[in-house]
Order: sequence, then structure tokens, then C-alpha cells
Amino acid sequence: MNGWRVIDRPVRIPVPGDKLIEEVFGRVSTGDDRMSVAHMIAPPGWGEPAQKPRFGELTVLVRGRMRVELGEDATPIELAAGQALWVEADVRVRYANPFDAEAEYFAICLPAFAPDLARRES
Repeated sequence: MNGWRVIDRPVRIPVPGDKLIEEVFGRVSTGDDRMSVAHMIAPPGWGEPAQKPRFGELTVLVRGRMRVELGEDATPIELAAGQALWVEADVRVRYANPFDAEAEYFAICLPAFAPDLARRES
């Protein structure tokens, strides 16, 4: 390997709830488990179960708003376009878009995202 690579296109990861996930770099798209970068669009009214992932996650909100519940007490915060949020591994977190417009963001996970590492609540 020459120390660099061009990534032609992201890989779409199918998920329920009409959320768009396109992994640009990571386990699915490039086979790399050190980190993942995904472009996401969450439709209005979208939400996912709380999770306590074994990876840290940086959320960079490009467009719209997002509600994030953090910690065991589910402290809510609201992110606006242009803001970012870092959540350490093993912190309980729940992401949602209860608003009327799409939320577009990038998620950077260290190490790379994997469904079994997300530890989603049922």
C-alpha cells in the first residue's frame, strides 16, 4: 500500500425509519476498523433507541436541528446547524429529529462503527 487511497463513493447502509446512512470510510466501505465517517440524513420525526456504544462519536450537524439525550438521566440538548457534539465511549446516548425539517450530519466514530459495538437498547 502506498499510504493513501481514493474512495470513489460511499456505501449506503440500509436502516429502518427512512434514515439515510452513507458510510464514506469504515468497516463496511473500506474494511478499516480504526474509525468510520458516515454522512446521514434523518427525516422529520425520526428517532432511534438509546445506546451505550463502545466507540466515541463526533456528530457534526450540517443542516437542521437534532435532539440528543445524554447520560443515564437522559439530559436533553439541542444541536443546531454548524454545531458539533463529541460523546465518549460507554456514555448512554439517544439521537432524534423530532422537528419538521430534515437533519443532515456527519458521524465520525473511533473506533469504527459496528452494529454490535453500538449496544442499542431494545
